[in-house]
Formats: sequence, structure tokens, C-alpha cells
Amino acid sequence: MPELPEVETTVRGLARFLDGERLEAVRQNRPDMRFPFPAGLVQSLTGARVTGLGRRAKYGLIHTDRETTLVFHLGMSGSWRINPAAPDKHDHLVLETPDHRFHLNDPRRFGFVDLVDTRLLDAWPAFAVMGPEPLGDGLTAAHLKAAFTGRKQAVKLLLLDQRIVAGLGNIYVCEALHMAGIDPRKAAGRVSLAALTRLVPAIRAVLEQSIRDGGSTLRDYVQPDGELGYFATRFAVYGREGQACQKDDGGVIRRIVQGGRSTWFCPRCQK
Repeated sequence: MPELPEVETTVRGLARFLDGERLEAVRQNRPDMRFPFPAGLVQSLTGARVTGLGRRAKYGLIHTDRETTLVFHLGMSGSWRINPAAPDKHDHLVLETPDHRFHLNDPRRFGFVDLVDTRLLDAWPAFAVMGPEPLGDGLTAAHLKAAFTGRKQAVKLLLLDQRIVAGLGNIYVCEALHMAGIDPRKAAGRVSLAALTRLVPAIRAVLEQSIRDGGSTLRDYVQPDGELGYFATRFAVYGREGQACQKDDGGVIRRIVQGGRSTWFCPRCQK
């Protein structure tokens, strides 16, 4: 699944060509993706002007001058294709401006879109229950300390809880915990404020590095212009079971399963 940096990279790529443009044509090539397309989508967007693009957690946002926002989720294999040389059978939604065509392509159809009143965006069900953005001012050590107090669950699992932090995924939680020197198995309530003070900038650092690098190249992810990200080459622990820790501490990366998902960490430097 494209994670936060991939979605951020996608939004920035789209904005280069789409921001400020009028949608001259909108086409649905099927009635649904993961969920049915919202009623009146084509009529609502045709002729609208894009007033900005954004991101909330792993969702992309396309705002229009009709006070509606197209919310999209890329699911497991979704991507936007800009001016493709030929249409593809997995292009499920097409937006056309005077100069460009934007094809939402999703072979597995786990992605979806919705059309939301921009004034009510924060109350959209998925957004209403989310915690702060990891790159925003709302994520602080004090916020995490309050959320973790008394919690016996592993800190890695609680960081994946979107109600605590919005948009963090498995890759970047593993990487941030390693950077901060925190054992992913540790009960969240036992993580000290000093450790959380290290963790917050570590979360930001791994996400910002991935965004600069264009997102992680895993499975089907591509940027809108077709360029692949390369943050995967920088992973310190993710997918490196049995390899030496890059902190040169003599540790060897281990893989365990937590909550049905793989976790990679160094038992030597993560306490």
C-alpha cells in the first residue's frame, strides 16, 4: 500500500499540472472501485476549477471552486498517470484539463474516491477520528505520552493506530523506532518522555527523507510522471533481517511478527 510519503509525492506531482486548472471533462470507466463512485461525481466536477491539492494521512485531496473536495485513496496498487500514451483497462477515473489528462489507475481496485463538502472535510468519517499529522505541529512527545499512558500494547502497534497518529505505516514506524533507539516490543506506557522526545523528530526525519527521495519503491508504486522513488535503498532495518545494524553496534537485524505484520529491529541498540 502506498504510504504517507508516496501519497505526498503523488499529490505534489499532480499539483504541478493540475493546480488552478479547469476540469473540462470527467469520465468514469466503471461504476465502482473498492466502493461505488459517489453519485453525481461527473456532473459535480465537470467545469470545476482546481483550487488546491493536499493530503490527510494516506488520502489525497483535490479541492475545487465548487466547495467540493475529491478525496482519493490509492489502495494497494493505485496510481495517477499523467498523459499516458495509451489508455489502460485499469484506468477507472479520468480527469481532463485543457492541456493534460489524469488517469486514476488501480489494477486491484482496493482504492476509492469520494466527493466531500470542503467545509465539512474535517468531519468526514475517516478524518474525524484521526490523530495529528506526523509532519504537523500536533505531533509532540507530550501528545504521545498522554496517548500511551497506562497502555500495555507494544509501542510499535500503537504508532500504527490512526487515532493516535494519522498516516504512519509499517515501514516508517520500523525505521523511526530504530532511529530513536526504542524497542518496538516495549509496552507503550513504559516508554519514557525522553525516548518519545527522540521519537518525534525521528518520525519526521524518515518521512521527510522519503518525500525528498520520491517515495519508497515497493511493488506497484509510481509517481504521477512515472518516476520511481528510491527511499527503499536507505532502509536501516526494514527488510534487512540477518544483516548488520547500520549503527555499527554489533547488532544483527531481527524480524518478528506483531499484530500480523512484520517488524524489523536491532535488539542491541533498541531498548
